[in-house]
Amino acid sequence: MDELDVEIVRLLQTDARQSNRELARKLGIAPSTCLERVRTLTRRGVIRGYHADISLAALNRGVQGLVAVKLRVSSRPFIDAFQEFASRLPEVLSVFVISGDDDFVLHVAVQDLDHLHAFLIDRLSKRREVAGFRTSVVFQQVGNPVLDRLDDPHPTP
Repeated sequence: MDELDVEIVRLLQTDARQSNRELARKLGIAPSTCLERVRTLTRRGVIRGYHADISLAALNRGVQGLVAVKLRVSSRPFIDAFQEFASRLPEVLSVFVISGDDDFVLHVAVQDLDHLHAFLIDRLSKRREVAGFRTSVVFQQVGNPVLDRLDDPHPTP
């Protein structure tokens, strides 16, 4: 990505609803050039979609948790099967396959602590492949909505 691509990505992360004409004006380029750049970034998989940032509380998901899950067997079939299972659960926002003592971290959002407890007992503990889990309740979440490209630590000469 060149500097123009980086700036397009930054501006779209700030406001993905802006028109192509407005984006081109901010960049100081022709709208046709801007449109072609955005299309190319999309084809290359840099831009993967446009999303609305919805309040979890508005969706009756006021309690978030991070659940570290350890499987009995850490082999590909078990990991793939659990990942598929967990990703389909309505309470799960994200599934992370991780290294270390645990195999997964699930980011979940539910109505309240009672529902979090029910999720753990009724969904996770009943899975035969789950050896155990640890849960942390999220009190606050701060995200970085605009990500910049990091420099290559080992540039080629």
